[in-house]
Amino acid sequence: MVRKTLIAGNWKMNGLLEDGIALAKGVAGEVKKAARKDCEFLICPPFTLLTSAKKAIKGSKTMLGAQDCHFAASGAHTGDVSPVMLKDLGCQYVIVGHSERRTNHFETNELIAKKAEAAINAGLKVIICIGETEAERDAGKTIDVCTKQIMGSVPEISTAQNTVIAYEPVWAIGTGRTPTTAEVEEVHAAIRKVLAKKQGRANANKMRILYGGSMKPGNAKELLALPDVDGGLIGGASLKVADFMAIAAASK
Repeated sequence: MVRKTLIAGNWKMNGLLEDGIALAKGVAGEVKKAARKDCEFLICPPFTLLTSAKKAIKGSKTMLGAQDCHFAASGAHTGDVSPVMLKDLGCQYVIVGHSERRTNHFETNELIAKKAEAAINAGLKVIICIGETEAERDAGKTIDVCTKQIMGSVPEISTAQNTVIAYEPVWAIGTGRTPTTAEVEEVHAAIRKVLAKKQGRANANKMRILYGGSMKPGNAKELLALPDVDGGLIGGASLKVADFMAIAAASK
């Protein structure tokens, strides 16, 4: 099963206007030069930069995504942004369920599934994040934790066309640490089996599973070569054009 590689940059809470525009333009320029047909590129800036980033990447085949959304289309939700608003702004993707949202904002599987479903219904594609903490890994609960997150966070309407899964071991995010390639492939293969149980084997075989958690130019080639790794959700390395594109180049 051939699944097109997705290289997605999660800028997190980084970037003022001038630097954000420069970064988006830099990525867009390199994506144009790369002219890759086997790879898709996505940037997910903070809400404040979405409009400017959209203009900066125009015509480059770089896609635009947001880092979170509310599940309601509108209403009395001060400080929140709806999927309909993101779609109206020109976003194609939205990240939901990132570990930083699960931990810092106490988001549950049920809430994440509601967000994902609302985003899909608004015409967005979703990247649903899952992953275990260091304590859970040390206790041998990695597969169990990821299974519960998939079963609880992935809505019934998810398909390979509208949903991407991102496996991000929480203990590896921003730490420079990564699991071994064998450990990554073990978890990704297990995720695909769970997806097959939940969504059907045909759909699971087509659904992309990204790896996140300190993916960088130095380890991207071996990670992206794994059979069940279909791209990366890149954090810190997405804030430098050269690093982001080096990761993409490693997928050839």
